[in-house]
Amino acid sequence: MIKGLIAPLLTPFDDTLKVDQSLYNELAKHLLETGVSGLAPFGTTGEALSVSNDERKIALEGLIAAGIDPAIMIPGTGLCNLPDTIRLCQHAVGLGCAGVMLLPPFYFKGMSDEGLYDYYAQLIDGVNDPRLKIYLYHIPQVSGVGLSIDLVQKLHTKFPNVVVGIKDSSGDWENTQALLRIEGLVVYPGSELPIIAAIKLGAPGCISATANLNSTDIAEVIELCLAGGWDEAEVKQKKVKAVRYMFQDYAPIPAQKALLARSTGHSAWNNLRPPMRPMDKDKLDALANDLASQFDMHF
Repeated sequence: MIKGLIAPLLTPFDDTLKVDQSLYNELAKHLLETGVSGLAPFGTTGEALSVSNDERKIALEGLIAAGIDPAIMIPGTGLCNLPDTIRLCQHAVGLGCAGVMLLPPFYFKGMSDEGLYDYYAQLIDGVNDPRLKIYLYHIPQVSGVGLSIDLVQKLHTKFPNVVVGIKDSSGDWENTQALLRIEGLVVYPGSELPIIAAIKLGAPGCISATANLNSTDIAEVIELCLAGGWDEAEVKQKKVKAVRYMFQDYAPIPAQKALLARSTGHSAWNNLRPPMRPMDKDKLDALANDLASQFDMHF
């Protein structure tokens, strides 16, 4: 279990739209130096479904070659077909990653819990490695396929040493609470908004896209909570929540990439793979001005 703030890494592309390994390594190291405890490459924030399987493998290997400990990484490996998902999982496990984050087979809508259970069961059988640790990824507003509490309970009960946790990005606090009541399941909220209440119920931290730009403040709130400093955490959480809400008013991935381009001087951070489009300059300027005036965050 990784305790603290886990960052779902943004994926940089060079001007030919190939993964920019140098910038990728640079961001990972910077985040680890500014409060982040773990990394989750190739999630929603990392434009995972725009990145090929081979690119994911090469990028993970590149992070490790640059000195990033695989034991603090939980890469996204979830696809709709079992053979490729199995191969991505085997690759991550073989590198020594802490676990893998698995979307459901999202293309197929309206599937029963039994069908989804079969998918995960056959995946586990196909990977066939006792080191496999699965963190389910529940983001129904994006994937279109949710993971019911009953299904999560069944998977964790049947495979307690494999299906060890879940990232709940539903934004539904009642759902997060229900997951936290499943004995032994590691639950990471998909944002910092409910983190204080979640830690009080046993969460070890959160996985938040905003960590790419606000890692120090979010990590401090989590560390205070884990140390029992609830009152101070509540005070600092007010700013953290306000920053998160501000980002939610914009297109989060283009916005964060554009701000990174400004703050680092690397224009490649502006690059996105279609169908994503760069943020309009007027909106970017408005966001940057608001962050500077309200939160003393300068980009």
